[in-house]
Amino acid sequence: MMRLERLRADHADALLEFERENRAYFARSVPDRGDAYFAGFASRHRALLAEQDAGLCHFHVLVDERGDLAGRVNLVDVEEGAAELGYRIGERAAGRGVATAAVEDMCRLAATEYGLSVLIAVTTLDNPASRTVLARNGFTVVENIGIDGRPGVRLRRRLGPLRPDRT
Repeated sequence: MMRLERLRADHADALLEFERENRAYFARSVPDRGDAYFAGFASRHRALLAEQDAGLCHFHVLVDERGDLAGRVNLVDVEEGAAELGYRIGERAAGRGVATAAVEDMCRLAATEYGLSVLIAVTTLDNPASRTVLARNGFTVVENIGIDGRPGVRLRRRLGPLRPDRT
């Protein structure tokens, strides 16, 4: 059983290893973070925790039954009841419904724990898996956009009571 945990200082080493291990995998569908991201990871991690403490973002890691990181799911740019959803699921957990379940859990947390009413997400058109995860979780396309020179879409989901078929 996978579970979301709010990002903490003691997640730093495991999160850095997760990002390194999945760097090439992620780069196939999203822009690479670049070498500077990895070189300055410790300071970046501390900065993320400060943003979280200020209520600007809500960062989470997805942990599997063994306690290993399987992904991350974040809410950024929290403002006026809305936030942008972002997520990365590692290659070992891909294709098993993990992303769909993690996004569903985050939508629930966003509404119940963080008091949000709207989530926004963006993805490239050449990432059909991400578009499927978002569609399964009630996100709908609101705008065509460019993401680092690639065609993409912005999606939106209003949060509220869960649909009867989603428990």
